[in-house]
Amino acid sequence: MIVTNSQIRDELVAREAIRDCIYRYARGIDRVDEALLRSVYWPDATDDHAGMFCGPAGEFIAQMMQDLPTFGDTLHVMANILIRLDGDSAKVESYVYAIHRIEVDDTIRDVIGAGRYLDRFECRGDEWRIAERVVTTDWFREFPDSGDWAIGPLGFGDAGRGVKGPKDKSYSWLGLI
Repeated sequence: MIVTNSQIRDELVAREAIRDCIYRYARGIDRVDEALLRSVYWPDATDDHAGMFCGPAGEFIAQMMQDLPTFGDTLHVMANILIRLDGDSAKVESYVYAIHRIEVDDTIRDVIGAGRYLDRFECRGDEWRIAERVVTTDWFREFPDSGDWAIGPLGFGDAGRGVKGPKDKSYSWLGLI
């Protein structure tokens, strides 16, 4: 289906609000920011997270708030966001590249996954949020080890390393605290 220039012009505000919501999800999951994650989903939303979780999005968020602090680091990169609007509803496909630094059997490992978020968005009032999410996995790679942060990238120590939560430099940079 081809989307015309005039159609995109007429849908521009909705499209940008949907993209902003998708980016807030990536930030919320990586910074372990529960309030931000809850702002992404409608309270009655569902999330089918590629075999890891299937059920109410609120329960998914609660599980992530327990699990993510035990992960070393996560990074979610969003790309190729395709939006098909239909009034106050939208079907959205977003490519995701996710990097996880986790401990398995007393060994720190890097796991990289790539896939897509298939989201049904709804606009309620004046706000777009996810009503339903289905995650597909298209590719993954597991490494038996991880980078040594004591040395840092190219030997530059922590190299301005990001952290979880409001102590991350971005919170003050963006005026969020």
